[in-house]
Amino acid sequence: MLAKRIIPCLDIKDGQTVKGTNFVNLRQAGDPVELGRAYSEQGADELVFLDITASHEGRKTFAELVKRIAANINIPFTVGGGINELSDVDRLLNAGADKISINSSAIRNPLLIDEIAKHFGSQVCVLAVDARQTENGWKCYLNGGRIETDKELMMWTKEAQERGAGEILFTSMNHDGVKKGYANEALAALAEQLSIPVIASGGAGQKEHFRDAFLLGKADAALAASVFHFGEIKIPELKSYLCAQNIAMRTV
Repeated sequence: MLAKRIIPCLDIKDGQTVKGTNFVNLRQAGDPVELGRAYSEQGADELVFLDITASHEGRKTFAELVKRIAANINIPFTVGGGINELSDVDRLLNAGADKISINSSAIRNPLLIDEIAKHFGSQVCVLAVDARQTENGWKCYLNGGRIETDKELMMWTKEAQERGAGEILFTSMNHDGVKKGYANEALAALAEQLSIPVIASGGAGQKEHFRDAFLLGKADAALAASVFHFGEIKIPELKSYLCAQNIAMRTV
């Protein structure tokens, strides 16, 4: 079994790490450079850095901040927000990112996935999907959860895989920040359908939620924010707990 990954997520707004509930009511969580360094030292397997208002505000992700974070960590690092063209990807990879995450821009222009995979390799391209469970199934959203689209979760992720995405970062908007567990049924359905890794996001509140994401949701990685930012769960303790549950983890 491939080792499962624990991934802290740094949502960035105005140069600071923030965290909300159901994508609203944001509160400050600290300096992203310091948090990134701390997580790297604590044994996080990767980091995700999302400029959460870049698409909505129509601007580019701050490459200078990416450089500062990259200089302070020694683990793989994914950057997302405001990435609309190949030059954005090139700029962020040169700033120190290992992978880039696209969401709104991929929905608006699916060919961007093909282009990134062709020019930089599928391993660089993470498709982030913000989806909400509605009466009509799981619908995907644009601009940080602000705009509903006609894209359906299963169909869209399958198309993204066929276009060359190397990984899916699935955030359940229903579960985000509520701390009652991940969307394990939807995760398991994604894992069944796809051959590329799926990262679970939205809902972590206790160690058992990570266990369930891996065992019930069949996720390859679990991403969380507030439980790490506010010290509710320590990464070394989480990894020890998961190892005790016979889940293969990268050792700290």
